[in-house]
Amino acid sequence: MHQEHGSVEHSKSNARRFLSYLKPYKFLFFIATIGMVGYSALDTFVIAQLQPIIDDSLANKDYSYLRLAAYAIVPLFILRGVFNFMGTYTLNWIGSQVVMKMRQQLFEKYIHLPVSFHDKQSAGTLISKVTYDTEQVAAAAGRAVLIVVREGALVLGLLIAMFYYSWQLSLIFLLIGPVVAIIVSFVSKRFRKVSQNIQKAMGNLTTAVEQAVKGHKVVLMFGGQKLEQDRFAEKNNTNRQQTMKLAVTQILSVSSIQVIASIALATVLFIASTPGMAEQLTAGIFINVVICMVMLLKPLKQLTTVNNELQKGLAACGSIFAVLDEQSESDQGSYAPERIEGDIQFKGVEFTYPDTQEPVLNQVAFHAKPGQSIALVGKSGSGKSTISSLLTRYYSPQSGVIEIDGKDIQSYKLTALRQQFAVVSQHVTLFNDSIANNIAYGSLHKVSRQDIEEAARIAHVTEFAESLEKGLDTVVGENGLMLSGGQRQRIAIARALLLKAPILILDEATSALDTESERFIQDAVEKLQQHCTSIVVAHRLSTIENADQILVIDEGKVIEQGKHAALLESGGVYAQLHALQFGD
Repeated sequence: MHQEHGSVEHSKSNARRFLSYLKPYKFLFFIATIGMVGYSALDTFVIAQLQPIIDDSLANKDYSYLRLAAYAIVPLFILRGVFNFMGTYTLNWIGSQVVMKMRQQLFEKYIHLPVSFHDKQSAGTLISKVTYDTEQVAAAAGRAVLIVVREGALVLGLLIAMFYYSWQLSLIFLLIGPVVAIIVSFVSKRFRKVSQNIQKAMGNLTTAVEQAVKGHKVVLMFGGQKLEQDRFAEKNNTNRQQTMKLAVTQILSVSSIQVIASIALATVLFIASTPGMAEQLTAGIFINVVICMVMLLKPLKQLTTVNNELQKGLAACGSIFAVLDEQSESDQGSYAPERIEGDIQFKGVEFTYPDTQEPVLNQVAFHAKPGQSIALVGKSGSGKSTISSLLTRYYSPQSGVIEIDGKDIQSYKLTALRQQFAVVSQHVTLFNDSIANNIAYGSLHKVSRQDIEEAARIAHVTEFAESLEKGLDTVVGENGLMLSGGQRQRIAIARALLLKAPILILDEATSALDTESERFIQDAVEKLQQHCTSIVVAHRLSTIENADQILVIDEGKVIEQGKHAALLESGGVYAQLHALQFGD
C-alpha cells in the first residue's frame, strides 16, 4: 500500500515537472483551448437545436426555423473547422517543441555524465530514451491533452444541454459519474505500470539490435545467427506481451464504461416510459436527451482511451527525468592555466572501481618531470590503463593525491585539465566524417588546412590517404570502418600531434599494428614525445627501451622502477618479461 502511495506521489511530481515544460507556451495553450472548447461548443449547439426543429418546426409545420438551420449549417461547419485547426495544430506544435527540448536536454546530459554512468548503461537503452520515450511524451503533450480538453468540453456541453431540457432524466448521470471515476483510477495505475515495462522492453530491444549490428562480423564468424535470433525473439515477445497487457486493460476499461453508460441509457428509456414522465416530455426533448446520451458514449470512450496515452507519457517522463537527475561530472576546480609544464606526481594513490571490492591501484607513487617519458608495463588487468583514466579525471582516487605542476588535479577546472592531454589508445574513436575533420577534432584553436596536412604527413597518414579517391577529405564511415587498425591509429596520432598538448598518454597505441605500421608510428610517436611529458602504457617492450623511467606494475602495485638497462641487469620481473618477448 505504501509503495502504491509512493508511486502515485512520484507520478504527481512527474506531472508537475512536465507542466513546467509547457509554461513558456501559456498563450498558445490558451489559443488551443479556445479552439478545442469552441469545436465542442459548436457540436453541442448543433445537437441542442434538434428540440426546436422537431417541436417548433416539424410539429407546428412552421418551416422558417428549418430554413434558417439550412443557411447556418455550412458557416457553422466552416467555423468548426477553424476551431479544430486552432486546437489541433497549436497543441501539436507545443508537443513537438517540448519533445525537441527534452531530446536536447537528454543528449546534453549524456555527454556531461561521468564515465562511471556510461559504464553501467547499455547504449541501446540510452538511445531508446531519446527516440521511443520522448515520442510517448509527445503523444501525451499533443494528442492526449487535445482529447482531454476537447472531449471533456463536449461531455460537459452535452450534460448541460440534457439538464437544461430534462433534469429529471439527466439525474442518472450523477450516479454513474463516481463509478466511472473509480474504474479510471484503477486503470491508470495499471497503464502506468505496464508502460514502464514496455519502456524497459524497448530499451532491451534496441540494445539487442545494436549489439548484433556492431558485432556483425563476430556473429557471422562464429555462426551465432541462431543464438542472436532466439535472444531477439525472446525480447521481442516480452515487448509484445506487455503491449497486449496494455491493450487488454484498455479494451476492458472502455467496454465496462460503455456498459455503465448503456445502463444509464436503459434507465432513462424506462423512466421516460412511465405515465407521469411521458406526459411531461415532448418528442423533441425526448429525442434530444437520448441523442445527447448516445453522443456521450464516444467522448467517454475516448477519454478512457486517452488515459492510456497520458499514463504512457507520465511513465516516459519518469524514465527521462531519472536520467536528467543523474549527477553530472563533478567539477569543483577553478584553476584553468593556458598551458602547463607537464610535471606529474602520484603520491600513494589507491583506487577501486565502483561496485568492486578489490583495489585496482594500491599505494602507487611516481614522479615524471616535464619532458620525461614514463613507461608502464605489466600483465593485463594490473592497473596500467587505470592510471591514465585517473590522470584525465574520468575517475577520482579514493585516497592519495595526483599532482600536475605541484597542484592537486582536483583543483583544476575539468575542461582546462583535459586540454593539457593528448590521448592515443588502442581503441581509436573516429567520427563518421572526413579524415581531415577527424584529425582536427578537439583542436580548440582553429587549425589551418596546412596544419592538418603537416600532422597527417608526420603521422604517416598521407601515405594511405593519397591512394583514396578524395584523399584527406574521404569520409571514413562509422568509427572508421573503412580503415585498417594501423590507419585508424595513425589518424589518432595525427590528432594528438595537432593538439600540441603538454602531456601525451599512449595507451597500448601500437598493440594493433603490423611491423611496418609500428615502425612508422614509432617514428611519429618519437617526434610527438620531443615536446611533452609522456605516459606510455606498453605491451611491446621494444617500444619503451628509451623511456626515462619504466614502472613495472603487478596487481595495482609498482614492484620495479628504473631505466631499461638497469632493470635488465637486476634480473627481476622486467628482465623475465623481456626474456619472454625476445627469447633471450
